Amino acid sequence: MSTEPAKDWAAKDWAAFQYEIYLNGMTGAVPRMPTDLTRLEEAAERRLGPGPVGYVAGSAGNGRTERANRAALDRWQIVPQMLRDVRRRDLSVEVLGTRLPAPLALAPVGVLSIMHPDAEPAAARAAAAQGVPFILSSASSTPMEQVAAAMGDGERWFQLYWAKDREVTRSFLQRARTAGFTALFVTLDTPLLAWRPRDLDQAYLPFLRGVGTANYFSDPAFQAGLAKPVHEDLNAAVLHFVQMFADPGKTWEDLAFLRENWDGPIVLKGILHPDDARRAADAGMDGVVVSNHGGRQVNGSIGAADALPGVVKAVGDRLDVLFDSGIRTGDDVFKALALGARTVLLGRPYAYGLGLDGQAGVEHVIRSLLAEFDLTLALSGHTSPGRLTPDALAALPQELL
Repeated sequence: MSTEPAKDWAAKDWAAFQYEIYLNGMTGAVPRMPTDLTRLEEAAERRLGPGPVGYVAGSAGNGRTERANRAALDRWQIVPQMLRDVRRRDLSVEVLGTRLPAPLALAPVGVLSIMHPDAEPAAARAAAAQGVPFILSSASSTPMEQVAAAMGDGERWFQLYWAKDREVTRSFLQRARTAGFTALFVTLDTPLLAWRPRDLDQAYLPFLRGVGTANYFSDPAFQAGLAKPVHEDLNAAVLHFVQMFADPGKTWEDLAFLRENWDGPIVLKGILHPDDARRAADAGMDGVVVSNHGGRQVNGSIGAADALPGVVKAVGDRLDVLFDSGIRTGDDVFKALALGARTVLLGRPYAYGLGLDGQAGVEHVIRSLLAEFDLTLALSGHTSPGRLTPDALAALPQELL
């Protein structure tokens, strides 16, 4: 369902974005946003309110796991090789049976209306325009059907927060398939909301204001559990949502229900332990995302990139291994792929881009990340992400950590 025809994938010159910027500079124009994506959070802090920025930027506890994510990636160094023909590069990859123009998808980020009024449709349009998949969060500010319509033929995947109410879950899956979402990403690491001080200090939880509940409030199975329509008693609808949003009682046996009600690829998001990855493969899942929710759930958790090699070794030949948590730069993408990930998911940076400049901001983030990755790939002597191996990396000496 990519917006770009297959014949154009190999021809896509992501690195040319830098020359577009330089040429625009001949007329005095400079980028509206930083091209160093690590600066986006600071820019968003200056422009947006503390509640919304804190919700996106915040982590569990004192942020130890978010820092561990960065340390786990920084622990590896790229070892460039010279005198290799890198004139022609093909960034396309096959993920979940679909050929993508680059090893990137936009991760599910909920309640995007707190960052920009155009919310999920703007991010989805940006993804479709650049040919990368958009993963819609269950907790979106916009009903899934509207997001699908905004994307046209763009590749779209649906993320499920697994509700206590089976009928609501069944209805979500049916709606998502009807709206053209082709793969299901099931987030496992959020059976409860973690202790998040930045949100707590602001007493800021958008869901209690009915934000991020659009898929639920528009769902007939959800509405069937209300005494009055949502618009007549918002508080009751919010309470119903809070009571059924997540279920800490789910077990591996419950995966059978999802397979019965979804006929496309199923990916389990939040896998860090090799044994869990093996169980996912044994249960007939199609992929896993090595992820600690960007450090938002378990403070003190293992850095995601430290967990990645073990998961790849355990199941890399049985299902697709994807990666998120800590990706900020093109060299981060390179490292994750060299460690065995098939593709990466990008979260916070695109949310900041949305907050700073709407759809254009998200496109800027996608193009900047992939241009930097393309250049890093070439300058390190490689022409395809699928050929990267751990041999392209060296571990930083212990005394320098």
